[in-house]
This record gives sequence, C-alpha cells and structure tokens, in this order.
Amino acid sequence: MFTKHETLVMNPKHVSLRSSVFSGALTFGLAAVVAVSFSSQALAQSSKKKKDSDLPGLPAVDPATVDPIVIPPQQLAVFTNEDFERKFAESYAAETDIEPKLADPEKKQMLEVLKLMQAEKMGEAAAAIEKLRSPSSSAVFDFTLANMAFQNEDWAKALEEYTRAVQKFPKFRRAWRNLALIHVRNGDVVKALPALTKVVELGGGDAMTYGLMGFAYSSNDNPIAAESAYRMAILLDPATRDWKLGLAKSYFKQKRFADAVALTGELIAETPDAADLWLLQANAYIGSGQAMKAAQNYEVVGRLGKSTPESLNMLGDVYINENLFDIAVDCYAQAMAKAPQGGAERPVRAAKVLVARGASAEAERLLGEVERVFGASIGDTERKDILKMKARMAVAKGAGEDEARILEEIVTLDPLDGEALILLGQYNGRKGDVERAIFLYERAAKIEKSEADAKVRHAQLLVGQQRYSEALPLLRSAQQIKPRENIQQYLEQVERASKQRGS
Repeated sequence: MFTKHETLVMNPKHVSLRSSVFSGALTFGLAAVVAVSFSSQALAQSSKKKKDSDLPGLPAVDPATVDPIVIPPQQLAVFTNEDFERKFAESYAAETDIEPKLADPEKKQMLEVLKLMQAEKMGEAAAAIEKLRSPSSSAVFDFTLANMAFQNEDWAKALEEYTRAVQKFPKFRRAWRNLALIHVRNGDVVKALPALTKVVELGGGDAMTYGLMGFAYSSNDNPIAAESAYRMAILLDPATRDWKLGLAKSYFKQKRFADAVALTGELIAETPDAADLWLLQANAYIGSGQAMKAAQNYEVVGRLGKSTPESLNMLGDVYINENLFDIAVDCYAQAMAKAPQGGAERPVRAAKVLVARGASAEAERLLGEVERVFGASIGDTERKDILKMKARMAVAKGAGEDEARILEEIVTLDPLDGEALILLGQYNGRKGDVERAIFLYERAAKIEKSEADAKVRHAQLLVGQQRYSEALPLLRSAQQIKPRENIQQYLEQVERASKQRGS
C-alpha cells in the first residue's frame, strides 16, 4: 500500500505537491514507524490464542494413493548451503524493517519539523533538519529532506539525500523507490535499475516498478530480462497498454517476430485506430519476411491519416521489391511532400534500384520529384548520383550526346570520381576515340577506389583491338587488387587467345 506521497511522485515531471499533502504523507509515514512495533506484538498474541479446533476440517488422504516425489540431490543441496540457512533464520523475524526507526528524542524533533511543514514554512523545516541530523541519526531525517527537495524539483539535492538515506538504512524501500524515480525522470535508466531491483527485493514489486524495470532492461540491451519484467507488470496490471508494448518490443530485440505479430494483433483488436500498433506490427511482418502483409498495415495507417515519411518510404521499398514500381514512386513522392526538409538520400537510393531494374520511366519520374522538392538543397553526393543515373538512362535511350554532357558535368564537379571517368571512357570507346578512352581509364586507375574496374575496362578495350599482350598485365593487376571469378575466367580466355596469336 502506497502513501499518498508515493502515489503522487510516480509522474515526477507533472506533479505539484502542496505542503499540506506532503506533510500529511510524512506524518502517516512517521506514524507507521511508531505503530509497527505494536502491530508485531499484537500479531504474536493473536497467534497464541489460535486453537487447533478453530481450523477447518480437511479430508483424509490415503498415503497409498499418493505418488512419492523424488527430489534430485543437487536440488536438495540448496537447503544446506550457508546463504539459505542465514535467510531461513532471518525469516523468524517479521518483515517490519523496511522503515527506519526514530529514537524517542528524534520523534520529538521530527514533530517540531512537522509543525513547521504544516505551517508551510518549508525553508525553516529544512534548516531545522540540517541542524538536527548527524551521521548517526535516523535515515528518516535524510528522507524527509530529500522529499522536500523533490517537492521543489531540486533533483540533484533529492538524489543526494535519498542516497544518504539508503546508505544509512539499506532496507529503506520508500527511499529506494524515489531514488529510482529520479533516475528515470533524469533519463538515466541504467542507474535506476539497481534501485528498482532493491525495491522488488524488499517486497515492493508493483506493476509500475516492474514496468520501469522492463524499460530499464530494454534500454540496457537485455531483452530477456525486459520480457520477464514486462510480464510481471502485465500480470499485476493487465489494463496498461505500455507494458504490452514493451513486451512486444522485447520480442523484436529477440527476433521473435511471430510472437510480436501475435501480441500486437491482440492490442490492435482492442484499439484498432492506434496507428503506432499497426506500424509496430508492420515492422514485425517485415522481420518475419511477410512484406505484403506489412504493406497492408502501412496502407491502413494511411487510411487512418497517420502515415509518416518513414512508413511511406518503407511502403515504397516493399512495392519496389514486388516490382510494383509505379505505386512505389507514388509512396516516395508522398514521403517527400510530408518532409521536404528530410533530405534526398532515401529517394535517390530508391531511384538507383529502379535504374538497376530497368524501370527508367519510373526512375525519371522519381528523380524529377527529387529535384522539384529539394532543388538547390540537394547535396553533392546525391547530385552526382542523380547525374550518373541520368547518364545511364541516356545510354539506354541511345542518347549518346546527352550521356557525354552529363558525365563531363560530373567530372567537372568532382575530378576524382572514378566511376564517372570510367563511364566517360566507355562512351569514348564506343565512339571510336580509343586514345581519349585510354586516357580516361588511366586517370580512373590512379584513384584507389576505382583502380581495379578501370584496369578491367582498359583491358577490354585493348582486347577489342586484339592487343592481348597489353591487356594481360592490366587484368592480372586488377585480379590482385580485387579478385573476382568472372574476371579470372575472362583473364584465362585472353591468355589462350594470346597464345594462339603468339602475341
């Protein structure tokens, strides 16, 4: 059972604690400290009065009908180790030690502090605690000071005082809980994890604690522990959707996509208009190789009016892989319209795939949209890629002059673009300008990234002129730089041709 204060601090960014409520919670806590010893005595007396005749009758059991339970020796060994014996001995004591006690003089001092707090003299109350407390005083003093700092949103001070409280009294569950909440509020879930674990160890494992543990474990890249924590949170609080979402995300990290699909399906059935659930399930479908089912989810999100640039781009990628090029371009265009400041990298990459698959018309339409939306903001890398694609499409159309113009523009933009130099060399080779082509190939070969490909193209040009002996060193060098099976086969063919001609 939480005090009123503990309930309020579960959402620390949004709370505004009144002094009267705050001091009332503290009074309740102090009363619990005083009352706990009396409750232990009452419980003992009640147990002594209990008679065997009060117990309900149990049906008789025939021992002959009960199968014996055989416990392996390795499991029995746990009952004889020192740690078990120590904990069993501790079990004779009632669990009343999760709150620090106050000595009689300290109770009087704290009552004076409470009077100041009830009068909303919080500054004077804090000063009084600072004056009264010592390294040997009860952790209640430090906890109270921490709560006042929490109330004033002085997170650093609160963190310091809660830490001092648990150092003095390591079983102070309320202090561990609030310590964890501050770490979570500060975004430091890794530091929150030990405090949350301590709360559970001390019997305070409620749904919120387990849910926060799940979040912390997930952030710490421990999806199996996150799954266990989220399951406990769901067991205690099945109505909160966040715990189920966390569980689904832990499935993702474990690549258990079928489980993620099933769980998100249950959540979608409960709230079919929740776009985030449709997107989460779509990602699970992608992970499990069911791309068209993912596409259906993305389309539903669109009908809900909740499409994002990322979801539209993902939908475009699915349609490209299914060779539905025209619809894919529509998706990329919608994504660009939603985020014109997002950059041209994604649609340019998609255009490359379209060109590679021979969908020149769709690639031209997509590149036209890219230039229209992004214009002068297109980066140099994407601009070069666009020019190269236009050059390749010009070749496909037989528009050689356009190809040459575009390639010259690329080389002017970046003289060290080896790919453009090779393409320009190929263009001049087709035109019959062998010297110009060789010059361009040699330039490209001086660039490390394009050296192997440039030497292969140079060798092919020489082979076309039956200059085998000149081509062979280029091919061998290319193979040393970048070994490829098809080039090795080509090299062997050129070697045979060279021997046959004796050249």
